[in-house]
Amino acid sequence: MNWCILIPLLVGLISAILGYLLGKLLGGSGDNDAYNARIASLEADLKVCKSSRIRLESDLSSAKSSLSSGSGAANMASSFAGAATTAIAFDGAAAKAAFGKKVKENDLTVVEGIGPKIQELFHNFDVKTWASLGATSVEKCQEVLESGGARFKMHNPKTWPKQAGLAAAGKWQELKDWQDALDGGR
Repeated sequence: MNWCILIPLLVGLISAILGYLLGKLLGGSGDNDAYNARIASLEADLKVCKSSRIRLESDLSSAKSSLSSGSGAANMASSFAGAATTAIAFDGAAAKAAFGKKVKENDLTVVEGIGPKIQELFHNFDVKTWASLGATSVEKCQEVLESGGARFKMHNPKTWPKQAGLAAAGKWQELKDWQDALDGGR
């Protein structure tokens, strides 16, 4: 028998067996658990996104059907016409007199409880004026806060639309008096 061929075959076989055993011992199922947890997390996120998409599609179809019926368009046109007639020119001097500081037009931080970060959240939802915030429901304000994450859960937007409505109407002293009576926007 030729030992020159047999010895490399035995070394190769022993190396293969050792490699397999070391791979099983060191590469175990520890990584699989982390991957399985990540997959489960992503599947849960996907499920939430799908349900949100379904809800948004149903809202869109109901909005389209109300617009196609004609009454929705007439109501929307009349609401825009009403909003246009109630627009009041911004009076920075009156705002400064009431607040004791310069107030920029449509600065949502004038509303008690809204800071720069929350204003940015509202801007992301295309609420950029006092009038549009004044026309927003408290539920929509809460939805905007929830979009920012857990750090905004402590805020209570119950009075924000009314405060913004007063600012849009130029009722600065009334707004300031009410804010003085409020406790952190509540």
